[in-house]
Amino acid sequence: MSGYPAVRLRRFRRTAALRALVRETHLEPGQLVYPVFACPGEGVRRPLEGLPGIVQLSVDEVVEEGRELVERGIGAVLVFGLPEQKDEIGSEAYADEGIVQRTVRALKAEVPGLVVMTDVCLCAYTTHGHCGLVREGEILNDLSIEVIARAALSHAEAGADVVAPSDMMDGRVAAIRGILDDEGHENVAILSYAAKFASSFYGPFREAADSTPAFGDRRSYQMDGANPREALREVALDLEEGADAVIVKPSLAYLDVITRVRDRFDVPVAAYNVSGEYGMVRAAAAKGWLDERQAALESLVAMRRAGADVIITYWAKDAAKWLA
Repeated sequence: MSGYPAVRLRRFRRTAALRALVRETHLEPGQLVYPVFACPGEGVRRPLEGLPGIVQLSVDEVVEEGRELVERGIGAVLVFGLPEQKDEIGSEAYADEGIVQRTVRALKAEVPGLVVMTDVCLCAYTTHGHCGLVREGEILNDLSIEVIARAALSHAEAGADVVAPSDMMDGRVAAIRGILDDEGHENVAILSYAAKFASSFYGPFREAADSTPAFGDRRSYQMDGANPREALREVALDLEEGADAVIVKPSLAYLDVITRVRDRFDVPVAAYNVSGEYGMVRAAAAKGWLDERQAALESLVAMRRAGADVIITYWAKDAAKWLA
């Protein structure tokens, strides 16, 4: 017989052990990447209103966080930096004693087992808050990638395992791959924010990274959310230029894009579970409208189910604890 009552799909749903036995999609701490926001000072743990549970950390505190990540089996850390000063060209982004560079050196010295990734962009380092250099209100592409590549090189020289350009300037992956190889860092991987969409879900991050644009928005360089085919072109170009893996950002509103990228390209695909996606669940949970643990794990499994190999998420530490 092909149907009910001989076939009862509920038989393998009856207990937790049975459900685990036939589970199709698995979520593990080693697939998670935890973003950290490094800031000047010592002993600093500055809470963020828009990202409950997430704090800006001085370098010494990032190191302590790194030790905890290793203990919990989390795959990697993604370092963002808040500079001591900003200027028009974001020069602190490539300074040898910049905040990211000091953080990377400290992590590699004190937590050698941790994979260290760095976000490569200019928005947090410029007075105008844009991801590239600006002239008369226009974000310049080719001049910007020279600075962005220089920043990536400085991260590699500090010891980063992976550099992750997030600026969405055309050609920046090729520029970064070229300068890394020329300077003897051919083993440093590039995890490109290849399909990064202009999104309202980035709001809380801008408080965390102090990167709100002083004018306009980022729609002239970040992608239009209505264009999944264009996302595939972006990914293809970045891979041709030398990217080793790619990010789709945001994640929950773009699960279809994650699936399309996974189906088309045989490379590691990361989903960035962005600040707004995290923050709205935390806010709803604080109101008692949903269970944070269940909603968070359901969201993360959805990203894995869509095809993500890696998930960058503010829930990494909590998820590792829940999955233990």
